[in-house]
Amino acid sequence: MSFGNVAVLGLGKVGLLAATFLHEADFEVTAIDQRGAKHPTSFPVRSVDLSDLAALRDELAGCEAVLSCLPYHLNRPIAETAHALGIHYFDLTEDVSTTQAIVELSETAAGLMAPQCGLAPGFVSVVAASQAETFDTCRSIRMRVGALPQHPTGLLGYAFNWSPEGVVNEYLNDCEVLEEGVRKWVSAMEWREILYVDGTQLEAFTTSGGLGTMCETYHGRVANIDYKTIRYPGHMDLMNFFFHELLMRERRALAGEILTNAKPPVSDDVVYVHVSSEGYIDGHLRRLEFVRSYVPKMVAGARNTAIAWTTAGSVAAVIEMVRDGSLPRRGLLKQEQIPLDKFLATPTGRLFAE
Repeated sequence: MSFGNVAVLGLGKVGLLAATFLHEADFEVTAIDQRGAKHPTSFPVRSVDLSDLAALRDELAGCEAVLSCLPYHLNRPIAETAHALGIHYFDLTEDVSTTQAIVELSETAAGLMAPQCGLAPGFVSVVAASQAETFDTCRSIRMRVGALPQHPTGLLGYAFNWSPEGVVNEYLNDCEVLEEGVRKWVSAMEWREILYVDGTQLEAFTTSGGLGTMCETYHGRVANIDYKTIRYPGHMDLMNFFFHELLMRERRALAGEILTNAKPPVSDDVVYVHVSSEGYIDGHLRRLEFVRSYVPKMVAGARNTAIAWTTAGSVAAVIEMVRDGSLPRRGLLKQEQIPLDKFLATPTGRLFAE
């Protein structure tokens, strides 16, 4: 099932940029947003109430693929609609239960079901899998990602350039890991470590969802796998105080409002990616590292934040690969199935190699 047209749902920063990447990669793009287009675009935009599933089904009936850039809690009915229509489905979710529902749909899908195509989960899983395949025996995979202000202020050292709802969930929901060969769940905001990127001291701690399906895929093959979020030092203690001592974990929506009001988005951000693996090659213990600092980029004449272009660029590159035949076109696509070299060779994926 080849395809050349894609419906992109949700025209926030990431959705708009993903639609732009796909348009520049010669897809026929139709964007759908409840509020319509805020600015002129080079592709058509339709105003549709995306909670109206009958209207959504009508909009998608002529499409060959759909990309959801909407909040995670809207993705399941969209995936079910794509499944019923037999079209390809892509999203950016890191929500575990939503992804599991999509995995179940993929068992009977006529098209490809590809959740978790963003940065983490997403691109970091592609990098980690490429490292794992290099070893004769891989003993550990450590994945760390953080989207931060370049010029932090205050004790938190943070700005909400990403969905507050998503950040609250990753700070509070349990985290899957592989530890000494055992697949288990651990609490978020624990296992703190110190690391350095470009000479900057940072901290990392467990958060939910960033591993995607890595633990399932590598269970029995890799003894230790974990994912942690990168922040400036001191952040984890303050967030534990906020959520647990002040009991804001019981009021997630309010917590998101308070944090966003206190730490609004910034235009000068940086995305840190730190993926490392250890194992044996020809009997010798080796360590492989992929460490990058991504900053804002100009795309189609507009400046885009690092978290926006890395997230949108990840999913656009995957969609390009599916169209070009480098990836399956039916069933479930796990991010660790994606070859890193082919990802980086796509028109959008090249941005990650610069």
